[in-house]
Amino acid sequence: MSFDRFLVLPDELLLIWHDHRVPLLLSAVSLAVLVHLTIYFRSRRQKISTSPAPSSPIEKKEIELRPEWLPENTTTVTPALNVDGHAEDSVVAVPVVKVKKGPKTVKGKKVLKKRAPAAANFDHNTDKIQPLVFFQSLSGTTERYATQLANVFTEWTAGCDQSTSFLEPQIHDISYIEFDDYFLSPPKNETNVKYFYILLLPTYNIDTVLDNFIENLQETHNDFRIDTAPLSSLLGYSVFGLGDKEGWPTEEEGFCSQAREVDKWMARLTARKRAYPLGIGDVKGDVDARLAEWRVGVQEALMELAEGRGLGEGVLGSGDPAESEEEDEGVAEDSDSEGSSPKPRKAVRVDDVEDLGGMVKSDSADPIPVDFTTYKSKVSKPVSAPKEMVPVSSPTHTALTKQGYSIIGSHSGVKICRWTKSALRGRGSCYKYSFYGIQSHLCMEATPSLSCSNKCVFCWRHGTNPVGTTWRWITDAPELIYDGITTAHYKKIKMMKGVPGVRAERFAEAMRIRHCALSLVGEPIFYPHINELLSIMHQNRISTFLVCNAQHPAQLASLIPVTQLYVSIDASNKDSLRKIDRPLHRDFWERFCACLDILKQRRFEQRTVFRLTLVKGFNMAEEARGYADLVERALPGFVEVKGVTYCGTSAAGSAGLTMQNVPFYEEVAAFVSALAEELAKRNLSYGIAAEHAHSCCVLLADSTRFRKDGKWATRIDFERFYELNEGLVEGTRTDGQGKVVGWRPEDYVGQETPEWALWGNGGFDPRDVRVWRKGKGPKGDKEQAVEAETAVLEI
Repeated sequence: MSFDRFLVLPDELLLIWHDHRVPLLLSAVSLAVLVHLTIYFRSRRQKISTSPAPSSPIEKKEIELRPEWLPENTTTVTPALNVDGHAEDSVVAVPVVKVKKGPKTVKGKKVLKKRAPAAANFDHNTDKIQPLVFFQSLSGTTERYATQLANVFTEWTAGCDQSTSFLEPQIHDISYIEFDDYFLSPPKNETNVKYFYILLLPTYNIDTVLDNFIENLQETHNDFRIDTAPLSSLLGYSVFGLGDKEGWPTEEEGFCSQAREVDKWMARLTARKRAYPLGIGDVKGDVDARLAEWRVGVQEALMELAEGRGLGEGVLGSGDPAESEEEDEGVAEDSDSEGSSPKPRKAVRVDDVEDLGGMVKSDSADPIPVDFTTYKSKVSKPVSAPKEMVPVSSPTHTALTKQGYSIIGSHSGVKICRWTKSALRGRGSCYKYSFYGIQSHLCMEATPSLSCSNKCVFCWRHGTNPVGTTWRWITDAPELIYDGITTAHYKKIKMMKGVPGVRAERFAEAMRIRHCALSLVGEPIFYPHINELLSIMHQNRISTFLVCNAQHPAQLASLIPVTQLYVSIDASNKDSLRKIDRPLHRDFWERFCACLDILKQRRFEQRTVFRLTLVKGFNMAEEARGYADLVERALPGFVEVKGVTYCGTSAAGSAGLTMQNVPFYEEVAAFVSALAEELAKRNLSYGIAAEHAHSCCVLLADSTRFRKDGKWATRIDFERFYELNEGLVEGTRTDGQGKVVGWRPEDYVGQETPEWALWGNGGFDPRDVRVWRKGKGPKGDKEQAVEAETAVLEI
């Protein structure tokens, strides 16, 4: 019976299979897919050796500091100071490695390539030639020659045979243009307008805008994202250099070296469209004759272009194939090499492969491999020692001292403020007294770095101060800077004792500095030992206001707490910031945003301030919403809104700035009201706290932090700040576990803001006497009535 059941079993299994085969197959396929996916995702999962710690309930945003934002010398690692005050580079011991004998190298001479002529991009029958004259000048000499040259070209183009092919030449100061608008690609204009560049350039032994211009040309050529010859659509270019043979007698010693550098990089960026050779002249000798000769040659080149003959026969831009080939070979060398090409080595001629046998030593046991690769000879470039930022003999030193600056060491400066003079005479202090309680006659305005990374259109210096993106100068010790700026400040104060109207009690008080505004010129945070300098000031019970341009996030992140930290916010978006600040860094917007994020993280360590400088026609029209976005991102304690101050120099006009760009106080007040409304829409607790109409400045403050019992308290308790800094009292800033780790800005909030400084009351100290200029003061009722009646009659 059991055997019969065993025989029937296959039939039963087959019946079961037929009844349930579909769900069984689906289950098997699903199981296989599940197993396969499990194995796949387990293989992709990151392995963790230990159990991760539980995450904090408070989200902390990590701010990325890119490697290129870290300068050669930072405040995080302080190098030892040498006797002369500059920072010594770290010396790293390099182990001596015995060089093994390599294969025998056979070098040959490179055969020059014949280049196909470039396709013509100019139709002399329909196209127009637009000459552009570029120059850069500190002392005004090059500017004078450039203006004369532009005038001569204007007369010549109007009276020559091909006058219909030329447009009136335009002149541009390199200090006040955006490099990418002209040297990343030619200007965008009408299709039948072609450009010809004429460059007149001096040579300086200090860092100026010209150094950054050359660096920009080099970076443009070496940037893999950009065509190696982005200016190839130009009709041509020519460079003339102005130098001083008393300082550099020969070209090898540096005579017109920067003009030669520009000529070299322009040749590469334009695909060798040098229309006429580089001209050079000695400003104390033959510059007029050399410039006239060079000008005639450029005019002949322009005539050939206008007649449709291009730049002439031969290799474009040189006429000598060997010269252009050497210029191309220089591209393969180190991008930092000088313009002078290395001398070629004497090649050993090898007529036949069999002659190689004579090069092999007969006593060699093993055969020596032969390398037939042709290598380019490399010339070692001597490492130049760091130089002074502002040498005494430089035109920058002359220009700054003429403006009233005292240059301390080689890169620091101090100047007495006009508000200091005003306060000494009892004629009022600046807005810092109305807002924060800082009396101007007790304040020193200084900077440890005269160099800046921006070329702002409203800068009072207008190109006379150095510029740079990295610190590469001799570094003075912080003790030397502190002693120098305080001594120079007291000297300037003593010079005021004979000025009529100076009050004796204020003059005596001014001989003890109580506050330092590190905002004079340049970028104070750029100085590698800024933390040490700040510590010295705090130890001497001098409060510090430090202003930065939001272009150095690495230094900002490592900065020790100051009394009040400012960030200049000159525009609300990337395009406006590029036009008004004209930053030197190509990643200026990324740096700017990183600084705002750092400011937000540090807002509970120190008082943080946005400083908005309003320039009509640049950053005011319908930008309140954009500024509100930035305030929401960084959440500063205060927002200062100030109208630009016009310095009234000819250089300001070159930057495109006139009195028409200076807003009236009523316009500034209206902008502040619009900004406050925009912040209120975002539920941000900012209100208009105080004003100083004389400075055309208004203050917004965070009402949750700087308002007590319904009254504004924007002033500072300086003694409390010193006690907190010295550890005499404990602050209230704690970590996640409730442990005290420092102080908060609320810990040194001072007295209530006085009534006369509040919004709507003008902000002028009633203890002082307002002195009105002739025709600028308030007028009586009778005078106003006569004036109104006269206006009605005129209408």
